[in-house]
Amino acid sequence: MDCRVVVTQGIQSLGEVVTAEILAAVQSFDAFTADNDPYAEHDFGKITRAGTDVFWQFSYYDLDFSMHSPDPTDTAITARVLTIMLAEEY
Repeated sequence: MDCRVVVTQGIQSLGEVVTAEILAAVQSFDAFTADNDPYAEHDFGKITRAGTDVFWQFSYYDLDFSMHSPDPTDTAITARVLTIMLAEEY
């Protein structure tokens, strides 16, 4: 899936090594359950790295990034953005 990735300043402040570990953990995340993903959208998650809680979230915009996509499943009209942030930045 093509998307833009936004890494917050809080994540960047953890240093290159920890940031790389976080990116790898988000990329391989598959621990979705009915409790943490009740709508089975797989668009939000939480991991812990270096003792720090990290959230990640997909957002779905129109191609101009001016509003939400009218149909997030249609890649022809949807721009995806993955934001990775410290839990405290949420």
